[in-house]
Amino acid sequence: MRSWFRDTTGGLPTTFWYLWSGTLINRLGSFVLVFLAIYLTQERGFSASQAGLVIGLWGVGGAFGTTAGGTLADRWGRRPTLLTAHVGAAAMMLALGLARDLWAVALGALLLGMFAEAARPAFGAMMIDVVPAKDRLRAFSLNYWAINLGFACAAVLAGLAAQADYLLLFVVDAGTMLVTALIIFMRVPETRQAGSASTATASAPRGALRTILSDRVFLGFVALNLFSALVFLQHISMLPIAMGDDGLSPATYGTVIALNGVLIVVGQLFVPRLIRGRSRSYVLALAAVVMGVGFGLTAFAGTAWFYGLTVLIWTLGEMLNSPSNSTLIAELSPAELRGRYQGVFSLSWQIAGASAPILGGLVREHAGNDTLWYGCAMLGVLTAVAHLVSGPARERRAVALRRSGEALAPVTAHRGPQPAEATA
Repeated sequence: MRSWFRDTTGGLPTTFWYLWSGTLINRLGSFVLVFLAIYLTQERGFSASQAGLVIGLWGVGGAFGTTAGGTLADRWGRRPTLLTAHVGAAAMMLALGLARDLWAVALGALLLGMFAEAARPAFGAMMIDVVPAKDRLRAFSLNYWAINLGFACAAVLAGLAAQADYLLLFVVDAGTMLVTALIIFMRVPETRQAGSASTATASAPRGALRTILSDRVFLGFVALNLFSALVFLQHISMLPIAMGDDGLSPATYGTVIALNGVLIVVGQLFVPRLIRGRSRSYVLALAAVVMGVGFGLTAFAGTAWFYGLTVLIWTLGEMLNSPSNSTLIAELSPAELRGRYQGVFSLSWQIAGASAPILGGLVREHAGNDTLWYGCAMLGVLTAVAHLVSGPARERRAVALRRSGEALAPVTAHRGPQPAEATA
């Protein structure tokens, strides 16, 4: 056990642990997004479609935020981008909690999504900056473990707090964002290298955008993540509404969804050993199938224990997907465009965040609850097949970037391969 603990946590940079601590504190207070659908429908009296629209606007704001955050992380710096994003998100969180009319709630969700998600590409770029390539799999797994430890606690606590006062959810969430900003301000230095900064500035913004848009291998990977996210994000939009229709309380939803975080906390630290040395394409394909099956079984759920069973199943897929996704995006990102690549990858989550609740609400209202969950299962299987087909090209690109030791434009854009690329 001591050897496993040393292999899992030993040798990681101090800066990583400050980032890890900030992640844990932030997620311990991540009450609002988990209960936003219930808050909008039960406390504010909005319809399922209106709630889906508000949550979708959160995703639209996030799309702008990740795009801007990726650019700022490369040009302005990781640290100031993170500080601005967290302080701005805390202010918008309080504004959203005080909003009453639909237009005010929608605007608050849009601005909150923009600030909150602007931190994602800067955080990802900083993680890659400070953690050596050989340690990234376990570093990303540890960070994901912290996310879900906080999420598991937050889901249960939020269910209890919501019964007392919904505004308390917004206040606590804003407070943890400010504490995270304080940790970054006090303990986390800037990690962007001067050379990378000047190169990125010289090539930005049009050159960087042209490089990313011509990188078909990377964009294909982003598209597959989008499809997986469309399935996965139903757990914060349509799942609580489905459970409410079955007569289950918000506290019950909080307990059931907390199983997701509990399982990840218990098992995620063992995942790196389980998948080490295995094909990432096969791991990602298996993850997509398992998530699809888990959400598909939701069509048959009607009691708390059955909903809990479905959560445990799709959580297994999530656990396999996350570390493979994180390490692969790190290897597909040229060093001088790391923030922008992280931003474009995060954009897939924001597009899904904007469209998943809207599409889920429309399908559920017009085709029925069962059709929604069957569609999730089918999309998971199709995504798995696409991972198996596209996997070899991704691995060749990762090897080429790793061996070159410097940023490369997409291989297809070169007149002729350099020796290292030809070997790859």
